[in-house]
Amino acid sequence: MLNLTTIGVMGAMAEEIAPLLAKFSHHTSEHIGNNTYHHLKLQNLNIVLAYSKIGKVHAATTASTLILHHKVQAILFSGVAGGLAPNLAINDLLLATKLCQADIDLTPFNHPLGFIPESSVFVESDPKLNALAKSVAQKLNLPLKEGIIATCDQFVSDPVRKQSFVQHFGASVVEMEGASLGFVCRDFNIPFCVLRSVSDTADGTAPTDFDAFLHQSAQISADFVYTMLQELATSKSL
Repeated sequence: MLNLTTIGVMGAMAEEIAPLLAKFSHHTSEHIGNNTYHHLKLQNLNIVLAYSKIGKVHAATTASTLILHHKVQAILFSGVAGGLAPNLAINDLLLATKLCQADIDLTPFNHPLGFIPESSVFVESDPKLNALAKSVAQKLNLPLKEGIIATCDQFVSDPVRKQSFVQHFGASVVEMEGASLGFVCRDFNIPFCVLRSVSDTADGTAPTDFDAFLHQSAQISADFVYTMLQELATSKSL
């Protein structure tokens, strides 16, 4: 059972958190480690909202700051991703069941692709937060796909690279932050949930599609996360 009073919400880019920030008439901000953290209130729920900047290092730094400095009890990630699975179209919303660091390669030492010693290939998201996401999807009558997220420090537009993530990890989407957030949360025993709206299909048209659909896709994910926050604010426990 989760009893939450303070929750962290992350995006990678300003465009990904702006739709959430716009829903609050008042907030305060503080600067830590070259980043800005916005303090929001939704009934009795304290929310710390930040965008990490792009990439695994920035995401890990921001997640660690939310946990160690702001003492958040859970983290929700809202953002966009490149679709890999053939059943995903632009603006589809995906809930991560588990995530991997797809660009980790220690195979010369006979380790599986994506594996780091004393860690694992995959990190699993929180079942209770995922159940809440599914419940919100039903209430909103919104299709919510589930799948594996491949995280790497690369904007993927090469079909061969795209297929390698599907082949090795069974990934449904690719992005640049989720798994690093996930492994930080696992290390500190913090439940987390990652939601991604598809902004492109990680192919030759990905850069053009990303620019065209970034704001629309980010709004879809942010609206969904806001509804999750409303549910958390009105429930005494999860």
